Amino acid sequence: MSSRRPNVLFVMTDQQRFDTVGALGYDHVDTPNLDRLVDRGVACTNAYSSAPVCVPARHNVRTGCDPTTTGYLGNDKRPADHLEDAHGPFLARAMCERGYRTFGVGKFHAHPDGIDLGYDRRLTGDDYAAYAESVGVDPSADTGRLAATNFLPQSSGIPPEHRRMAWIADETEAELRREDDRPFFGLVSFSKPHPAWNPSPPFDDYYDPDDAPDPIRGERTVDHADEKVPAQNHHFWKARDDDTGLHTTRVARAHYYGLVTQLDREVGRVLDAVEARDDAANTLVCFFSDHGELLGDHRGWGKTSFFEQSTRVPFLLSWPAELEAGRRYDGLVSLTDLFGIATTAAGAGELRDGADLLGALTGTAPPRERLVGCHETPRETDAFSIPHNATAMVREDDWKYVYAVDGGREQLFDLGSDPRETADLSADRPAVVDRLRGALVEHLRGSAAARLLDGDGLLSTPYERIDMGRYHPETYGPFAE
Repeated sequence: MSSRRPNVLFVMTDQQRFDTVGALGYDHVDTPNLDRLVDRGVACTNAYSSAPVCVPARHNVRTGCDPTTTGYLGNDKRPADHLEDAHGPFLARAMCERGYRTFGVGKFHAHPDGIDLGYDRRLTGDDYAAYAESVGVDPSADTGRLAATNFLPQSSGIPPEHRRMAWIADETEAELRREDDRPFFGLVSFSKPHPAWNPSPPFDDYYDPDDAPDPIRGERTVDHADEKVPAQNHHFWKARDDDTGLHTTRVARAHYYGLVTQLDREVGRVLDAVEARDDAANTLVCFFSDHGELLGDHRGWGKTSFFEQSTRVPFLLSWPAELEAGRRYDGLVSLTDLFGIATTAAGAGELRDGADLLGALTGTAPPRERLVGCHETPRETDAFSIPHNATAMVREDDWKYVYAVDGGREQLFDLGSDPRETADLSADRPAVVDRLRGALVEHLRGSAAARLLDGDGLLSTPYERIDMGRYHPETYGPFAE
């Protein structure tokens, strides 16, 4: 490694699917700046969010601990102040302790809102609101408000230069120009392409809906084996079985891709600011998302599912001084590994629950053997009780095992031969199911999610149709990005 410790910059997006980076073979979306990052470094093509929803993913990054360790498996609004006492300093504080100047800009999604996450300088949505009002923009217009329309195509009247994503890039550019003798650690956290799918002109008609890929549709018994998928459809004003017409789905996809391309422009400004620095080659940039989006695939919308489109994320690493450019890495990667990436680059590696990805890339450490995910929705009602709604995943080699407590449903997919996950092989490969089920049991034993066990096996409840009710802000609070 270089004798001087590198800068470390995390660039995080919200709800961005893995298949939205043009240079990785997904030519239905235009991402010249992410493509530039691919060419500049390593693209990890099997990266996952272990609990594919906002809060646990962010705790995952800041603690370096799996969701089954932190106990945050869904968008739980419990205070997170205790996590440092339980698991060690948050990542920003850990980098401060290693002599780094630290800053964070954008979305943090931690409770309480004013929690100290360890940054020297932190700018949030409140700071954007103050900026927006100063230039005569209604900041609430940049967020989704009505779940009935949140997953439908929309346009924003806010010019691109005044959107929150542009403000995040503005503030990041300023931080990257700041003079300081210390190396920096920064988290740049964009809140798009999370719904509402409302790109600004010209990005709102950048894509022809007729060119958008058709949604993946398997047998309904396969697509909806996780009862949370149809329940979530209904909650967000879709039909449970998703009767959204093909044209509407394509238009929604075109607007989602428009947001990705608009966001790519802002990511490009951040990369330009990095490359303008004298130490650009010794700056480690990690680009990733907190989770994906079904976007009509498998008759579903939103996240929380363990289908690839929801749980697999883009994950790009660039460190020209140390990592080979233009490389593809197909080993398993988790958001949990990010803590170790930053601290290892800083010269004092601390993996916690993560694997040593930098070591795997340089041949000094073994690749991750297995990846476990777990999710449950923290809503205490008779119809939607914990842990009735919990689901889990084990990914090993090309196999993916998915388990749903509701009904004790099991699925097994061979992603090598069936990347679209339409053929459930659980009845055909019982030995593989037994092995991966056993791995899940061992992962859960003694963890903060041990309630999902029943003795030496997995908890199973009689199948029950879940009714989350319709989303209403007066009941659930504003639909925050």
